[in-house]
Amino acid sequence: MTDVLARLREMQAADLPVHGGRTLAYVYDSGLPDVDRIGREAVAAYAGSNGLDPTAFPSLLQMENELVGFTADLLDAPDGAVGTVTSGGTESCLLAVQGARDSRPDVTRPRMVVPSTVHAAFLKAAHYFGVEAVVVPVGPDFRADAAAMVAAIDADPGRTVLVVVSAPSYAHGVVDPVPAVAAHAAERGIRCHVDACIGGWVLPYAARIGRDVPPWTFAVDGVTSISVDTHKYAYAPKGTSVLLHRSSAHRRPQYFAHADWPGYTMLNSTIQSTKSGGPLAGAWAVTTTLGHAGYERLTRDVFEAVDRIVAGVAEIPELSLVATPDSTLVALVTDATCDAFTVCDEMALRDWYVQPQMAYAGQPATIHLSVSAGTLPHADDFLAALRESVAAAVAAGPTAVDPEVAAFIAALDPAALTDDDFDGLLLAAGLTGGDDLSLPDRMADVNAMLDLATPAMREALLVAFLDRLARPVRATRS
Repeated sequence: MTDVLARLREMQAADLPVHGGRTLAYVYDSGLPDVDRIGREAVAAYAGSNGLDPTAFPSLLQMENELVGFTADLLDAPDGAVGTVTSGGTESCLLAVQGARDSRPDVTRPRMVVPSTVHAAFLKAAHYFGVEAVVVPVGPDFRADAAAMVAAIDADPGRTVLVVVSAPSYAHGVVDPVPAVAAHAAERGIRCHVDACIGGWVLPYAARIGRDVPPWTFAVDGVTSISVDTHKYAYAPKGTSVLLHRSSAHRRPQYFAHADWPGYTMLNSTIQSTKSGGPLAGAWAVTTTLGHAGYERLTRDVFEAVDRIVAGVAEIPELSLVATPDSTLVALVTDATCDAFTVCDEMALRDWYVQPQMAYAGQPATIHLSVSAGTLPHADDFLAALRESVAAAVAAGPTAVDPEVAAFIAALDPAALTDDDFDGLLLAAGLTGGDDLSLPDRMADVNAMLDLATPAMREALLVAFLDRLARPVRATRS
């Protein structure tokens, strides 16, 4: 057993750090070791419990109801609001779409209206559930264009079962005009979902401490459901999210029941059936420990870190904000003297992980930061590393893709991508083909190639890449 745990620690050494505030994507660090310890111990205590049947594990039901009640109070939910704890933001988004679709059995070809900045989870839901996604371009401020959203709804209101807005959108960190969109959806009898997966646990506290936050909660008439992740800015262990509905009538189509088989009658509130009670227990333990006072303090910390980063970026001539952040997400763009991908590589060399975002709809590639409370003690170090990284990127010059490689990428058909095509691109990127595939230390050249590709081609390339990475390790047979 000791050898196995030692091997786990050895393998984990290659992962991004989840503590220390230096990983500004994927993980959310409160910077409070005791809170982290409590969450992990709660997960371990309930790792064997099964959330499939709440009557068999009543403590799970009690924790879920208390966590949903805490969330409902936080998001201005009315009396009668209900909710479900899911495995994460994607499952919450999937269920919001599935529930909206199944609430309208009279609609044979359902559609939903979403801004172009909506999280990809909603496009995944559209793909899974056969709901047409009507994607509406956003305005110059990167917020949903309310007039364009209204026009898209009215283009076919009889088939529209859902409209989605974000608080905030992931890519740019700004809150959509929820009141205007929700009001029009309500006039047409259409559900309005607010995707607050990444902002839902921090924006209410931001308002409490006096920051200017656009309206987006259930206090806005017409909002029928909200998703908010507790494994993000509630700083709970991975993976939990809460999907709240304005009423039980709104939630009921989300449920799945099946009795017409010889086994037990299946009843599910989520996509999963069997699910560990560990993540729920971890979220309940952390939120109960921190309470409103704890979250207000963490919110002050994270926004102080955001403000310091924003002010520091203003002093780096080669960088600018894509948009003034409404929440804890910051998107940066470089000028023509350097490129975002090289800056990201340089930050990684200085033990900071920041996320590259590809060019989209005429907008250049950007650098994305998900700032945590745990980043605040290191904000000065972050800015020093950012200044150094930008200087190094300027010295190196913008990453350029060989014209022949660019022409090769442009000529590829994403629907007919072959293994030979993929191996050719790997070779052009300086990677080795075949099944023994690993990422290079620097990703700028690879990202620059991906940035040239169309979205469809990028999807095909990344699917091929993941397929190569995810291959079984077979035990040696004697």
